[in-house]
Amino acid sequence: MTLLQLRYIVKIVECGSMNEASHALYVSQPALSSSVKELENELGIEIFTRSSQGIALTVDGAEFLTYARQVLDQADLLEERYKNAKPRKQLCSVSTQHYMFAVEAFVEMINSFKSDEYEFTIRETRTKDIINQVANMRSEIGILYLSDYNTHVIGKMLREKHLEFHPLFRAPLHVFISKDNPLSMKKKVTMDDLKPFPFIQYEQGEEGSFFFAEEAVWPEYSPKQINVTDRATILNFIIGLNGYTVCTGIDNGDLNNEKIMTIPLDTDETMLLGWITNERAKLSKAAQTYLDKLKGVIANHGYTIISD
Repeated sequence: MTLLQLRYIVKIVECGSMNEASHALYVSQPALSSSVKELENELGIEIFTRSSQGIALTVDGAEFLTYARQVLDQADLLEERYKNAKPRKQLCSVSTQHYMFAVEAFVEMINSFKSDEYEFTIRETRTKDIINQVANMRSEIGILYLSDYNTHVIGKMLREKHLEFHPLFRAPLHVFISKDNPLSMKKKVTMDDLKPFPFIQYEQGEEGSFFFAEEAVWPEYSPKQINVTDRATILNFIIGLNGYTVCTGIDNGDLNNEKIMTIPLDTDETMLLGWITNERAKLSKAAQTYLDKLKGVIANHGYTIISD
């Protein structure tokens, strides 16, 4: 086993594919595959499963990755001490549902680091992708919500993939609407009030279901429905089409406050927001910093943080 082989494994996980990793490492794909196979044979474990859809970490591979990263961190410290080499880049990857507070905390995390070099990744993506990316250790942290409706399905999926859910805060449901919307003068709105307006939701892909929806509630029937994939589009549709979407109600100033507002939704349903991590992984310093910033941002918006 060599440090180079360990670096190969980490880079493959970061890139998500053998092909992309070979380009990043300036190594041919056959040579990279051969090096990984030699390591697997030496250790007597399978690190990656290979299929027509690509590669994914096995359970043994996920555990091995944790140790490999620790060894590389120690090796980099040795080089820095005795060779005056540059320290390893600060790394952190987060996958999240489309929450403004998650991005706000990510900005604060980056601003808190004084390192000359870093490589941070944040992915606003679909619920199932968040779970898979944390399971495959492409992301250290995933941010999503649980509700009375989805908790059994999502919880079962997390357990099967050896992921842990850590609650952050509980949010009453709100809707984003345009300030020009006729409902903007109401103190609360009901789903019946919203029926005449386009319902906008985040698309969850071909395998998506209501259990993976980012919206904790939805109309029983909506004659006008729009599916989108990014946050900027949903905000434009709220303004341009007088649409609405269901949300936590947290507005970090990313909205155009002259045109968009949040109104409480008249329902007993709530969203339990939290973060997930791989139970075999040890969080990096950057990931720990991100969690601290995340809790600070949420508290600044007036929500009570749930103690671990």
